[in-house]
Amino acid sequence: MKPILTIALLLAAALSASCGDNETPPPQHAAYDGGVGTALPCVPNLDGKIDSKELVPQVGIPATYLVSPAGKTRTVDVVGQTNAQGKLAWAFGADFADDQVARIAAQKIDGKWYASNFAAVANPVVVAIDLGGRTEGVYTQDEQGFFLHGVASVAPDAPEGKTLLVYTTPVMLYRFPLVAGAAWTSVGEVKNGTLRGLPFASKDTYEVKVDGTGELGLPDFILTQALRVRTNVSIVPSAGQTTTQRQVGFVFECLGEAARVTSNLNEPNENFTVASEVRRLGLAP
Repeated sequence: MKPILTIALLLAAALSASCGDNETPPPQHAAYDGGVGTALPCVPNLDGKIDSKELVPQVGIPATYLVSPAGKTRTVDVVGQTNAQGKLAWAFGADFADDQVARIAAQKIDGKWYASNFAAVANPVVVAIDLGGRTEGVYTQDEQGFFLHGVASVAPDAPEGKTLLVYTTPVMLYRFPLVAGAAWTSVGEVKNGTLRGLPFASKDTYEVKVDGTGELGLPDFILTQALRVRTNVSIVPSAGQTTTQRQVGFVFECLGEAARVTSNLNEPNENFTVASEVRRLGLAP
């Protein structure tokens, strides 16, 4: 044991000698500062209504939807059921193996081939109309409502033909505040338009009503207080047959449209049970 003690004493002496007047003191580190937290642009307050500030389009920020395949119908229940808490609930949480993923983001109109046709529109945003990426809608929002100004094909030389439909007066899709019991009708006219390469004019009527508040079950989460918004669109062309289609959207504060169910063409029943498309906000790899 003596040699070990001697080595230990020598090491201690060496360490002691190194701690003289020339020793550099260890740096004094400040406490970690995580910076100022960034507040979310919108936080749901669950007050039973959706104001304009709770539904502002976020340019460049995509939303991910799980969507039924094109051309395949799906059975739906837009009426809903009463849950154990006595609250209206809509079940859209089923996992379908053939669902596909679509990412939608609002864009600026700058650089779009049709931008000059909407030059008089202040601060428009562009959002895909169909998830196949063929047509886009031009929208604006203010404190009174959310408006559709027209529709255009993504490219002027689209394979199916150019589309450019500009409403002489914008259509109000949402009237703020969105609240159960609200209802309105908005009419838009298209003059000198082009639909898939052919001249087109029409008078389009949008009948909208907010007729339910309840719990919305989605594949990845549950929204406790969504509003059901029913929209019936009638398109009366200058030549040809009138076409109607129904949509039922489920809208939530700050998230916007969390689910949408679209009927087949000329569906007479507002509580239709067969949908031509179902899209649901969700997560995807």
